[in-house]
Amino acid sequence: MHWLHPLAVMSEVEKQVPEEHALSLREVSRTFYSGGHKITALDKVDLTIPFGKVTGLIGPDGAGKTTLMRLAAGLLLPDAGRIQVLCIDAVANPLAVQSVVGYMPQRFGLYEDLTVQENLDFYADLHGVTEKSRPDRYRELLHMTGLGPFTSRLAGRLSGGMKQKLGLACTLVSPPRLLILDEPTAGVDPVSRRELWSIVDNLVKAEGMSVLLSTAYLDEAERCAEAILLHEGKIVAQGAPADFSETMRGRVFLASQETGNKRHLQSLLTFTPGVLDALIDGERIRLIMESPDTPVPQLDGSTIEPAPPRFEDAFIAALKGKPQAGRPLAPAIQHQSTSCAEDDLVITIENVARKFGDFYAVRDISFSVRRGEIFGLLGANGAGKSTTFRMLCGLLPVSAGRLSVAGHDLRHAAARARGRIGYMAQRFSLYSNLTVLQNLHFFASTYGLRNHHRQERIRWALDAFELAPYGQSNSGEMPLGFKQRLAFACALMHEPDILFLDEPTSGVDPLARREFWQRTNTLANAGVTVLITTHFMDEANYCDRLVIMADGGILTQGTPKEIKTPFCTPEAPEPNMEETFIALIEGREQTP
Repeated sequence: MHWLHPLAVMSEVEKQVPEEHALSLREVSRTFYSGGHKITALDKVDLTIPFGKVTGLIGPDGAGKTTLMRLAAGLLLPDAGRIQVLCIDAVANPLAVQSVVGYMPQRFGLYEDLTVQENLDFYADLHGVTEKSRPDRYRELLHMTGLGPFTSRLAGRLSGGMKQKLGLACTLVSPPRLLILDEPTAGVDPVSRRELWSIVDNLVKAEGMSVLLSTAYLDEAERCAEAILLHEGKIVAQGAPADFSETMRGRVFLASQETGNKRHLQSLLTFTPGVLDALIDGERIRLIMESPDTPVPQLDGSTIEPAPPRFEDAFIAALKGKPQAGRPLAPAIQHQSTSCAEDDLVITIENVARKFGDFYAVRDISFSVRRGEIFGLLGANGAGKSTTFRMLCGLLPVSAGRLSVAGHDLRHAAARARGRIGYMAQRFSLYSNLTVLQNLHFFASTYGLRNHHRQERIRWALDAFELAPYGQSNSGEMPLGFKQRLAFACALMHEPDILFLDEPTSGVDPLARREFWQRTNTLANAGVTVLITTHFMDEANYCDRLVIMADGGILTQGTPKEIKTPFCTPEAPEPNMEETFIALIEGREQTP
């Protein structure tokens, strides 16, 4: 692996474009203008990716990953520099590049009112696939993606994972030599992620395809032959993931304590001098020290031992120490907890069901959530999590059973309950054509905030979520991490007692996820009850208790440790939550 200094100058020999590379960029720059400001998306980027391998592109939100991929796909032209794609000059011949490259953007353009088969036909027409070759290609793609039994189903009726697989199939109707995938697994469950990776691996091994793939999951980047770390439009490092990990040897430790809350231990270690990062990792806290020579903190009642480094450690170490990446956060809320006892039940679900026609999206579920608790709702795509959320928010009526939120029965007092709730939707649901300030004013008004109180809360949101520089920017043009901050701030504008977060970290980078959880922990410590869904299984470890759903019902519930314990074996004494989740889902599927 080589770490690149921004001012490093390549020799003329190094700048020559070798034909063995599937993609080569030389001195490539690209800028955009937004809200009157010049944004440098890529700044004199040099990189190559090899034939017949998977190359991972990683970096924080706004690093320039999507811009780089669109340039490589021939959909954008650079301001300066040279781009060679499969030995084609992409600057001179972008249409030629588009004809030989498969590109799947973050939001692939499926037609939801068309069936699976009709979507495949449309993209086959678009790519000029002959009628004669279609049956064999369709048969292969449908087998590979497991969509064979669903050809007559509308795309809009597919689960998130199935939509991603259909998007990939449509991208592959005409087999490309270079496949470019922009976060293909964002927002899908671990089982679907594994299936998508199996497809990608098979394409590389069986067809010799070259793949450039961006991802917010750093365990996925660890599976790539090479990884490229991009930050602020520059290449920070490129090399084998194992080489990234090796740079962290001697800087990574695991801390544990016999008693006490692990979130409290994480918070304590986060602000300990010499600690660069403290992350909840199963039942322990994973520490990254500033250097191998930094003394390890010694805390009463805790045990700290060395741990083997992994790829994510190198990512965090490379970026968290940079300016503006690791500043202490302003308080996330001014909320003061009520006088109710911590073990008061604030959410109660008893034998709840929800039908759509003859279909049960949720069937006979029961659980409860206590004040100040972080409660996780996990499940595969289509398990019923979002339907459950919408019922709890009073947005959907129940078909059967009883729901109580903040002491209000939602059958009779949904409006009063909603006044106590903050809600952050699965997809960025604010007004993308309004500025940040306009969105904040709108939601403050919606929640009934007036005059001085409204202005005070808007100032708080701009300060606490560091949104002031974006105040006059259209919210739809911000990096995803800042969109998440704005949505979070709007959900908290009226200082709710209960916060519903529906996959709030989907697609955001590890730095933004750490920031999000620091804020969420602060809320829980202030007495706010948090109910959250997530597809990042490691985030389940932040929850006090969990429910795991499948097919509209509850598979299991308990603390993360209680849920993982039945899956401990001599070979895997400490299974992680993703392994546990997959074992639970597969066990259900195998049960007669």
